[in-house]
Amino acid sequence: MRIADVPPLVCFCETEMTQTAYQSRIPIYPRSVKGRFRNIKYAVLALAYGVYFLLPWLRWERDSGPEQAVLFDLVGRRFYVFDLVVYAQDIFWLAGLLIIFALLLFFVTGVAGRVFCGYFCFQTLWTDVYILIERLVQGERNARIKLANTPWSGNKVFKIGMTHLLWISVAFVTGLSFTLYWGNAPVLIVKFFQGEAPFAAYATTLFLTATTYVMAGLAREQVCTYMCPYARFQGVMFDKDTLIVAYDEKRGEREQGRHKPSKGYMDREERIGAEVGDCIDCGYCVQVCPVGIDIRNGLQYQCISCALCIDACDTIMDNIGFPRGLIRYTSEKALEGQKSNPLNLKNIGYALVLLVTIGLLVWGIAHRTQVEINVAQFRQPLWVMLSDGRIQNRYEIKINNKTSHAVKYRIDMQGLDDAEVDLAGNRIVEVNPESSIKLVAKVNQHPSRAERVRQDFYFVIHQLDSSEPLEEHRKTVFYIPEKLFGSHDD
Repeated sequence: MRIADVPPLVCFCETEMTQTAYQSRIPIYPRSVKGRFRNIKYAVLALAYGVYFLLPWLRWERDSGPEQAVLFDLVGRRFYVFDLVVYAQDIFWLAGLLIIFALLLFFVTGVAGRVFCGYFCFQTLWTDVYILIERLVQGERNARIKLANTPWSGNKVFKIGMTHLLWISVAFVTGLSFTLYWGNAPVLIVKFFQGEAPFAAYATTLFLTATTYVMAGLAREQVCTYMCPYARFQGVMFDKDTLIVAYDEKRGEREQGRHKPSKGYMDREERIGAEVGDCIDCGYCVQVCPVGIDIRNGLQYQCISCALCIDACDTIMDNIGFPRGLIRYTSEKALEGQKSNPLNLKNIGYALVLLVTIGLLVWGIAHRTQVEINVAQFRQPLWVMLSDGRIQNRYEIKINNKTSHAVKYRIDMQGLDDAEVDLAGNRIVEVNPESSIKLVAKVNQHPSRAERVRQDFYFVIHQLDSSEPLEEHRKTVFYIPEKLFGSHDD
């Protein structure tokens, strides 16, 4: 076992057992690098930031409701996502979506390792931007290290202060943008700066500002190493076919290990003849790593598969005329010279379950009803006796119109002989778009007309102005007191 494979909290020296297990954070100053994977990360970063910051401002035309494309309306208890309106009753969709995300994570991890962490995780994306700001203000890696080690001066105060000011600014815009998803963005942002926004808007913005600043600016790699559970259980989803960022030890070390370019070790043929590896021990792969590990020590739980070390190594290999791929995306089997198949039975199983879950969710959304009707019986009291000897049960009928236009409904009753329903003259009701109404229905029947103590019947709701006939049946129960069952009129 390599020392890099041992978690730092349990790594002790035998002669230093009395020392504390805690180690203070060692600052990491990642060096910039150019390459194809860095360009992919920039593209993902631009896309993610563009969607996150601009989406609240995107307008969307609807027959009714807000003009914002994506709006989470907590007061109205509905979420607007373009043409899709999600109601509180559709909360099971969220469960389906979370299951899809989990299965997608399992599938992608089984095939390509921690690419989510390296390219799409919010922590990675925001940390990338914070490092860019740090590099813009303080300079490249060596300049930042030198600045950190110099005594405090006016120049150091300015650069450090400007860095943190820009970090806080990005954090504030991040928190405010998230808040804008929960209200009409153009109106809410004006009220926010006028001091007229709800308290929740200020609390949410402040909380996200603080957490973004701490996580992306101060904690950085410690979030991935110590706080994120994904770093710990990723090994359960890895197998020998999983693509990982790996150092080709056989090629890089050979029999005599690494060696810097010097006389007799300049070109590749000389190095091969001397059994010296292709790695020139430049340290570039370590310097660009955002979590500060040396990939040459093997796969480590801190690695987020960002592949920046691949770009760094490929750059060096190009400069000295050696073939690329000393550090590359590969699998354990491929490194051992065996045939690798990332789409093995386990990953195919993940994919099939994922596709079935996506299909079920899409089917559920496409086939949801445009009207939701609920009937609940009043239990306190369960029944009352009227002055004419009839028994009355009361019911609450709730009609939720999910369409973008007003709809008229007629309410009837079936299955209860010689019974009357009293809706206070509201047998025909009109429900506004994306709205709901509640009606109290009083059903009266004489005990002599009852067939049994507990009688099943239906409320039937007809949609009157639909091109296709809509008739919804809701089953409920009418109760007759057992002691009065079968009694006759006076």
